[in-house]
Amino acid sequence: MITDPRPSLDLAPIGNCAISALIDRSGRFVWACAPRVDGDPVFSALMDGDAPDHGFWSVELDGLKRVDQAYVRNTPVLRTVLTAEDGAAVEIIDFAPRHLKHGRTYRPLAFGRIIRPLAGSPRVTIRLRPAADWGGRRAEATSGSNHIRYICADLTMRLTTDCPVSHVLAERTFRLERPYSFFLGPDEGYDQEVGPGVQAALDRTVAYWRNWVRTLYIPLDYQEAVIRAAITLKLCVHEETGAIVAALTTSVPEFPESGRNWDYRYCWIRDAYYTVRALNRLGAVDILENYLVYLRNLVDDAQGGHVQPVYGVGLEPGIGERIVESVEGYRGMKPVRVGNQAHEHLQHDVYGQIVLPLVQSFYDSRLIRPGTVDDFHALERVGERAFAMHDQTDAGLWEFRTIARVHVYSSVMCWAACDRLAKAADHLGLRERAETWRDRADIIRERIERESFLPDEGRFAASFGGRELDASLLQLVDLGFLDALDPRQVATFDAIERDLKKGAYLFRYVEPDDFGEPETAFNFCTFWFIEALHQNGRIEEAREIFQEMLSHRTHAGLLSEDLALETNELWGNYPQTYSLVGIINCAVLLSRSWTDVR
Repeated sequence: MITDPRPSLDLAPIGNCAISALIDRSGRFVWACAPRVDGDPVFSALMDGDAPDHGFWSVELDGLKRVDQAYVRNTPVLRTVLTAEDGAAVEIIDFAPRHLKHGRTYRPLAFGRIIRPLAGSPRVTIRLRPAADWGGRRAEATSGSNHIRYICADLTMRLTTDCPVSHVLAERTFRLERPYSFFLGPDEGYDQEVGPGVQAALDRTVAYWRNWVRTLYIPLDYQEAVIRAAITLKLCVHEETGAIVAALTTSVPEFPESGRNWDYRYCWIRDAYYTVRALNRLGAVDILENYLVYLRNLVDDAQGGHVQPVYGVGLEPGIGERIVESVEGYRGMKPVRVGNQAHEHLQHDVYGQIVLPLVQSFYDSRLIRPGTVDDFHALERVGERAFAMHDQTDAGLWEFRTIARVHVYSSVMCWAACDRLAKAADHLGLRERAETWRDRADIIRERIERESFLPDEGRFAASFGGRELDASLLQLVDLGFLDALDPRQVATFDAIERDLKKGAYLFRYVEPDDFGEPETAFNFCTFWFIEALHQNGRIEEAREIFQEMLSHRTHAGLLSEDLALETNELWGNYPQTYSLVGIINCAVLLSRSWTDVR
């Protein structure tokens, strides 16, 4: 197939937990930020309208007829095959090196690319045009006999290659008669022969990822979907600090011309909580353990006070939001935002989302660093904050910018913080502290039930004193606040299905917000609905909707944040960790048991 030249989310990520890139169906790098995921884009074409002049890295084949693309099995190594009208064919292998070297993980800020002739006499043109100043200009280039330096905004990158450098500089069309290797990384000398060096890095990278996948406990069914989601969630980890970003992109609108264009390249405590829970179900303890380090640092910094809902991947509290005018936006849709105003919000659910992952460290014998009594006492300060904030207004998990309510989801998360601290205290033999936290959990429960239950409808509202619904009420079961068959929860589920479900898909809410009425379904909420169907015994219906959701994945096996009902087109930032978490959770829930086949 030949792909539509317009920007699309049908993209394949590669990465190594230090750097990542998105590659389109033609094998073109269209998005990558450096030196961190929240940095200036080195490749910016995704955010620069329909015909960007720079911000990409393409390999163009004369007479192109067909493009085939897929990952190397159980890896984020991407293979693209370009075939011409006359049968000439080229293979492109793209990856970010990740493997053991000198006893530690080697994850350079670098991409490897190998281009090989497969058939005939292919003629290709290589266009490497990194961007600078938020896509505002083409990066300045200088060159040597075997390298080209690109002076970008926040770093200088060096291409080392055994391809004639002048072919790249002049974008000269040439016959590809042998393989060529490219290493685009830090501005330092490449200390080995580039062809064998890049091939060795590729082989070791493939081996690393296949070995990591072998450690996962996966369900019997839906294995391909689960493995791809797990690998991609790992690509959203900034391993140096343990942070997990919500997505790799900024400013892909939630629906066309909506203005709902947000920067998701930061670590939301909420999103990361759901990510580590899903990966923990698969036994990916490495990501959990590294994220707990990130959380403990946040707990120390907060000193028992306010915790933001979102931080930079380096624990930075200040990620001020601004609009850049140097690029045209996704499909020309502005604004393009850098930073996120949500760091200024009050979102009280974060206290539960800090406590719940960290309490696992008191139980889990696999961890290199189990939780200590001192850790528990430090975590109690977060619990104190949860108790103090459980009945205070906030922006809620949907991050309303002009609406403040006492959101039930936030209150239930504060309850969960106290409830889990009570259980952890019991486990640690701290009986008095267990009683204290049980009493506080009971106080919060009583307040939630009194302020948000609607006797006339037999259901819960989404806020204290309100009547509105939102999909987060489905989480009351998952958090242990209510049993799935509690009549109050059944009535809440029925109301959500009646008012928030459109076709097979679920909206977060349907009331107008700061930007008007929502127009797209929120993929993570649809997965919550699938879980709720299963809890209510409607298992075949849950499976049908799950299969439908899987059918909307990109060719890379991934989802963004939102889905348009009429066109089934994906919108919102990509790849979205929430949506990938939903794939894993529902697959585990709906799969047959391994005991069925062995």
